[in-house]
Amino acid sequence: MTEMFEEGEFWPLAQVLKRISIHIAGEIVVSENPGSVLRKWREFFGASQLEVARHMGVTSSVISDYEKGRRVPGSNFIKRFIGALLDIDATRGWPTVSKLARMLNLHYLGAVLDMEEFEQGVPLDEVIRAVKGFPLSATLSSMYVYGYTVIDSLKAIVSLSGNDFLALLGSTTQRVVVFTKVSTGRSPMIALRVSTIKPAVIVLHGTKKIDPLALWIIGTENVPVILSTARSVSELVDGLRRLASSPR
Repeated sequence: MTEMFEEGEFWPLAQVLKRISIHIAGEIVVSENPGSVLRKWREFFGASQLEVARHMGVTSSVISDYEKGRRVPGSNFIKRFIGALLDIDATRGWPTVSKLARMLNLHYLGAVLDMEEFEQGVPLDEVIRAVKGFPLSATLSSMYVYGYTVIDSLKAIVSLSGNDFLALLGSTTQRVVVFTKVSTGRSPMIALRVSTIKPAVIVLHGTKKIDPLALWIIGTENVPVILSTARSVSELVDGLRRLASSPR
């Protein structure tokens, strides 16, 4: 699902909402006065206490108690509070989310097809099976990864800066970065070569013939590279999502 926040520029709505939610939640949690931060964000979204309360299924006095510090918000309340703000913004056509997306420089997410964090470490062997892949370089059977990012490599080449690429690593570099729509593998491998911060694993999808330069870089970099044989991007993403949702 996508939403147009700016004319001519499409961003994946789910990923934008997730990043904004993490940003707001983090600010609330680390604040010495979480009540004032709750009020700040409610006012930033232009929502009244009554509106937020209705969306959360509580009374406005409950919202007032939290904002005035008479109650301390737990993780469940924070999640519901942020969800209420986003629901309210959705009914208005996403004006505040659009503003925040620009403020937080989330344009790079246009190259992201899917991104998820694992609740627990996942062995690399399971990742290889999930993407129907085989190693192009030496792998570490004892390696664990803690998330994945699936990138449209064509969009990434034309739209991402070096800083944007680092942002794609999410909350941890110990993750799998999947490049789709790969022709020869050269561009992703060059990006790996010049990047100062590298992912734990790279997966290439969409190519059957790897460029000689890409093969040389694969041989010199200490990052496992996997070639996915999934029949489609959807099949590849579905495999990773099942991996993220399966109990460990």
